Amino acid sequence: MSEVPPTRMNQQVFKGKKKAAESGHKLLKKKADALKVKFRDYAKMIAETKGSMSTDATTAFFSLTQAEYAAGNFKQKVAEGTLTARVRVGAGIDNVAGVKLPVFSIYESGAGADNQSLGLVGGGKKIVAVREKFTVFLTQLIKLASLQTSFVTLDEAMKVTNRRVNALENVTIPKIQTVLDYIDRELDELEREDFTRLKLVQGKKDSDIPTESSKPVDADNDITAQFDAQDDEDVVF
Repeated sequence: MSEVPPTRMNQQVFKGKKKAAESGHKLLKKKADALKVKFRDYAKMIAETKGSMSTDATTAFFSLTQAEYAAGNFKQKVAEGTLTARVRVGAGIDNVAGVKLPVFSIYESGAGADNQSLGLVGGGKKIVAVREKFTVFLTQLIKLASLQTSFVTLDEAMKVTNRRVNALENVTIPKIQTVLDYIDRELDELEREDFTRLKLVQGKKDSDIPTESSKPVDADNDITAQFDAQDDEDVVF
């Protein structure tokens, strides 16, 4: 603090810094609260999605077993095709309190299926059911990937925001307040010194000026000596 001169200008400067730090602390606190609420929502959605995915995965693989039982082993025929993706994943951004979260979405590519001949001998309905079940399972899987990625990003943003809030609350603002207290003490001391100095100067001036009662009486200037009582005429009633 010794490097900060205790002047009125520095006092106003540090008051402005303190006000800006308190405003930033308030905004970061609101941001941290908003991120915390969103973080809990993502955790809840992830738990629900995982719960439903276990059922979807069980249903999808059980339907695959039924299709293989009805239509035989058709995996080789699927692998011999062109394997053009009919479903693709798109990436977007969701803004939550200034934090950009990645969001994945599923969309159809428009490519036609080249394995429509599967199941003509038998098990066609089972193969269609397998395709539908795995499409639902893939949708849930992409949703879970989006939630997990956003969850991790949100967790990192929360840690950074909380560190900034704690730094402002426990380091920056108390340090500025300490400097302001130091400047206030020094300015008060300077004011007391100036007041004492003025009192001493005023007392010195007052002691140098003689008062009227302390002046000696000059006989020549005595106003009563200018009058003679014998010159007064008698007053007759």
